[in-house]
Amino acid sequence: MRSKTREIRIGDRVIGGGNPVLIQSMCNTKTENAGETVHQILQLEKEGCDIIRVAVPNMEAAHALREIRKNIHIPLVADIHFDYRLAIASIENGADKIRINPGNIGSAEKIRAVAEAAKEHHIPVRIGVNSGSLEKDLIQKYGGVTAEGLVESACDKIKIMRDFGYENLVISIKSSDVVMSVKAYELISERTDFPLHIGITESGTPENGIVKSSVGMGILLHEGLGDTMRISLTGDPVREVVCAKRILKSLGLRKGGIEVISCPTCGRTEIDLISLAEQVEKLAVTYKDMDIKIAVMGCVVNGPGEASEADLGIAGGKGEGLLIRKGQIIRKLKEEEFLPALKAELDAMRNVNEKSE
Repeated sequence: MRSKTREIRIGDRVIGGGNPVLIQSMCNTKTENAGETVHQILQLEKEGCDIIRVAVPNMEAAHALREIRKNIHIPLVADIHFDYRLAIASIENGADKIRINPGNIGSAEKIRAVAEAAKEHHIPVRIGVNSGSLEKDLIQKYGGVTAEGLVESACDKIKIMRDFGYENLVISIKSSDVVMSVKAYELISERTDFPLHIGITESGTPENGIVKSSVGMGILLHEGLGDTMRISLTGDPVREVVCAKRILKSLGLRKGGIEVISCPTCGRTEIDLISLAEQVEKLAVTYKDMDIKIAVMGCVVNGPGEASEADLGIAGGKGEGLLIRKGQIIRKLKEEEFLPALKAELDAMRNVNEKSE
């Protein structure tokens, strides 16, 4: 059961209120280079990114938002720290949402100016609190960086914005510690109904970051928490989107795309299963419009049974195997015929779907 948060509109998308969880990523280009940034955003759109965030460290970047916004198709979020003028300039140049930490924006008057500009342009604000920037008094109060301290910091920022009559808020509370992040989101969800942007910040390289993010966000999403999500990786942001889609699909929160299951191999495997599974995954990526399951199994113990539960499957034997469609054996194939046969089946299924539409 999804936690019921209030609805917030970001550009042409709506989050909260039980709407689908949307995937966000962040460009690693220089925002002031509008052409390069647009190019990366279009790549991310193609992979299924729903919302894109860009850094706005200077006024040149803020002004570049206008050109970027004209050439992309998903909501654009401006990430601002320290300088309230950058937040206002980002709003005026077409940002669909801004991300700030009111604690580092400055005086109350500066925060008020940002809130008034956001209200005037009907732009939501994401309040972002990270464990790396938790206030010293809260660290002292809680004896270190804790989930409780992060939640208190976030609630303080929410109060600041609400005191200025601003309610169009999204909240994120991130830590590189998985357990702390999960607890912080659980606690904040009990104290507010604002939509939550979830993530494990600074999770590391893809090898480590995907594991940490999958564990943390898998728990939260299973508990019904999270309205938008980002996998934070040190690497190509395209991988962030691919990972997020797989997490949502594995939890039944998103459809679309081919799911490939394959056995882990053992001494009974008599085909080159590792290579075959990798090739099938690469093939599956080219069929983003299909929502099916393919099983690639390496032996006769569990192979036929697992493959029969998939839409398409290969159950391998000694240099050969069975092609199975929806539980029915279609024919026996030589090992070198596996991949071409799967592709032919996928093309045929796609053609049937297109004709039925």
